[in-house]
Amino acid sequence: MAIIELWHRLVGLFPFSWAHYGFMRNALLSTLLITPLFALLGTMVVSNRMVFFTDVLGHSALTGIAIGVLLGFHEPTLPMIGLAVILAVGITLLKNATKNSTDTVLGVFLAFVVALGIVILSRQGGFVRYTNYLIGDILSVSMQQIAWLFVIFIIVFVYWYFAGNALILTSINSSLAHSRKVKTLYIELSFSVLLALVVMVSIRLVGILIINSLLVLPAASSRNFAQNAYSYTVWAAVISIFSGIAGLIASYYWGTASGATIVLFAAGCYGISAIYGRCRRK
Repeated sequence: MAIIELWHRLVGLFPFSWAHYGFMRNALLSTLLITPLFALLGTMVVSNRMVFFTDVLGHSALTGIAIGVLLGFHEPTLPMIGLAVILAVGITLLKNATKNSTDTVLGVFLAFVVALGIVILSRQGGFVRYTNYLIGDILSVSMQQIAWLFVIFIIVFVYWYFAGNALILTSINSSLAHSRKVKTLYIELSFSVLLALVVMVSIRLVGILIINSLLVLPAASSRNFAQNAYSYTVWAAVISIFSGIAGLIASYYWGTASGATIVLFAAGCYGISAIYGRCRRK
């Protein structure tokens, strides 16, 4: 809490109108916590071709919310996390067991979790109460949610410190990683669970419809700038943080949804990176 109070005092000194509002200072702090996580995880999502996988995780939030409602949870975050972790582990084990493309299986999972969630939540016209989860609202972030983001931030970077090299090696060549005595299945499972945790904690702030875009776009943009694995991660973080800050502030002046505005800036960065990458290859 002391750190958050210090943050409010420092940002309150900025000579901008948005800096005088507590909700904007909270939103900016949340953005600075979320965007590096998305960049870090997004590099592995893109490298491992897990884009569709994260889409399934994001949309499973609907069913997680529905399960929470049925069980009487006032706050559905725990059921959302529980379901996402079960899906992440199940899909990862299935992928390793079959050694085949899982696009069809992921499509089935996606159709099922979305349909089930909508059916349960729409009973007696109640779905409208949960539409805020679709587009998110980072401007309404609470102190408790910021505290959770701090915890997740630390967990992700501790995980990356100990397992980052093994994860990168596994993403490049799982057979080579296995020959180097890397427990590839454990690495893949732990990364999938961590990804599920970050996605579910961020859903309310970012929104189900666009959370996958925020994971993919910075990492996809970074590939056009990067020369190696280190620069790939650094560029992804820079692009993600820039898009987050610029999109948040722009949404304040434009009166638009913050999450979607952030995605537009990220998409713009991807467009610029694609042009740069094409020119570099020539």
